[in-house]
Amino acid sequence: MKFAVPGLISAVVGIAIGFAVVVPVTSAIEGTSRPQVDRSGNAPSSILGQVEYGSR
Repeated sequence: MKFAVPGLISAVVGIAIGFAVVVPVTSAIEGTSRPQVDRSGNAPSSILGQVEYGSR
């Protein structure tokens, strides 16, 4: 039983450190903003904001 307590403490500390590292890194990397759409094209020649190139 002597070995169970240090093992349990090690597991709890490992989970806490992992959580403390993963959450901020994930929040920093996460892209939460949408990119701006370029709407400078010719509106009659576009479908859903995507200009089509070439002949049909």
